[in-house]
Amino acid sequence: MHWWRALGVLAAAFGLASCAPFSRDIPYATLESRYASGASQSIELSDGVRMHYRVHGRATAPVLVLVHGFGASLHTWEPWVERLETDYRIVSVDLPGHGLTRAPARYSFSASSNAELIDELAQHLNVRRFTIVGHSMGGAVAVRYALAHPEKLDALVLVAAAAWPTEGRSGRPPLAFQLLSNPVGRAIVRHINPRLFAERGLVSAYHDREMVREEVVDRYVDLARAPGHRALLSSGRNTRGEAPLTSETFAGIAINTLVMHGENDRIISVEDSRALAGAMPQAQLVIYPNTGHMPMEEAPGQSAADLRTFLGESR
Repeated sequence: MHWWRALGVLAAAFGLASCAPFSRDIPYATLESRYASGASQSIELSDGVRMHYRVHGRATAPVLVLVHGFGASLHTWEPWVERLETDYRIVSVDLPGHGLTRAPARYSFSASSNAELIDELAQHLNVRRFTIVGHSMGGAVAVRYALAHPEKLDALVLVAAAAWPTEGRSGRPPLAFQLLSNPVGRAIVRHINPRLFAERGLVSAYHDREMVREEVVDRYVDLARAPGHRALLSSGRNTRGEAPLTSETFAGIAINTLVMHGENDRIISVEDSRALAGAMPQAQLVIYPNTGHMPMEEAPGQSAADLRTFLGESR
């Protein structure tokens, strides 16, 4: 009953907010003027995807490929880029439906298809081996890449990864994910002003509420209003046909792996990362106190230092 009351309230809000100017798309040219940087580049990939990415650091340095989480963008990695670009070549990407990456109408994606886009980009950049780093949803992409292309990886890094099997788990996912699980909810998400979800979602993501600054909320809202993003993420077509990951899947990943998680994560349980690290034969686990879902932003100095130490040990 609580769920249906909430859905009713949201449906009423949808009726009002869908007519508001703040629910309309923002042209890519406008978004690029606000959120692209001198390091921003784009490339045409399979199925009409035009991927936005950035490259920082020395061309001859070991390569890190950074993959963000659901609803986010490559901007979440900036604290690590600042701390690591002197010693690594860092490639950060926007996945389809996110950031400044463009995808055609009727496009659908999965963790596996996103992993193949990463592989296309790596080939374009002539990157033969690298460490892939995935946060939240990007963690599932990183795992799928490790399963498909283990010979191309120096190491695997999973940050609050949305990868551990969730069947039978008690509790409810965040409201936005509940809405995306049914047709009525998806219709609401497709047309409603994203600001109604953004601030609430970010408050859940960060342990320190002071990190939910106005400019951060604005960036998430603006990029969510990129043409086609909401339609793609709410299509209901994504992840279909993809075999589920199991504990046995992780036991078969024989790659040096660093698993990182915030102790106070309210989006993905820290127990998921404990289970991941326990199942993977070559995994190390680091848990950050007083940290939520975003260790690379909430504990940037320590998490970047831990990554640097791990990568040095993995050579």
